[in-house]
Amino acid sequence: MPYRRLPKTDQARLYALKQAVHRAGEVAFNQQAINYKTLIEAQRLLLQFENQVAQYHANFDSKVSDNKQYRHKVRNARMYISHFIQVLNLAAIRGEIKKGQKELYKLDVNNHTLPDLTTEENLITWGHNIIEGENARIAQGGFPIYNPAINKVKVHYDIFREHYNQHVLHQRSHTRVYGEIEGMREQADALILAIWDQVEEFYKDELPYAKLTQCQAYGMIYYYRKGEAQLTPKTDQQILQDRAQQTTLEWSVMEE
Repeated sequence: MPYRRLPKTDQARLYALKQAVHRAGEVAFNQQAINYKTLIEAQRLLLQFENQVAQYHANFDSKVSDNKQYRHKVRNARMYISHFIQVLNLAAIRGEIKKGQKELYKLDVNNHTLPDLTTEENLITWGHNIIEGENARIAQGGFPIYNPAINKVKVHYDIFREHYNQHVLHQRSHTRVYGEIEGMREQADALILAIWDQVEEFYKDELPYAKLTQCQAYGMIYYYRKGEAQLTPKTDQQILQDRAQQTTLEWSVMEE
């Protein structure tokens, strides 16, 4: 007899539950291989799990689409913020602005390298710092830095901040849905195992091929081991013939 294996994907889990519920609805009450309590639980979980899987995939597709747009906003913000800081440092080196005024931007007055802008959190920090710093310097009578102007930097920074907040909320939602579906996967696996055990027990006295087909009708999937002969109708026919021959032989012995 080939061996069975629990589903590994959500679609396979849904298939197993759907087949079991569908098959149970086709047979008479006195021929039910699944007990009533398990069947009701399967119907309930199937509906919940199907909805949860659909929500998960919709959330995932939205996340992929959102992530493409988000990465573009991050790149723009990083480009404008880094460019502004570079222009600011060059102006300080040339003496166009006082080195000490770099403190308004929370920059090291003696260090003209770019701060770390690799993370979104750092972009938020340094974007805020240079916007506040530039406004403070201009308020003190300084000339604005152009190419890029701080207003243009601020536009891309604000767009990035808005998308960042949405991205964080989306990530939290995705994590929540993923956690919920993980719990439902465990429930589905346990319920599918219970169903399959009940079905196999119900058909335990059937001939091998008949048992295989009856179990498969409930959504069970079997795998043959390497070199194992596949079950066919001839398998059952041969068993019946062997039994008939054995019975004939036994009667012959008794008559002698």
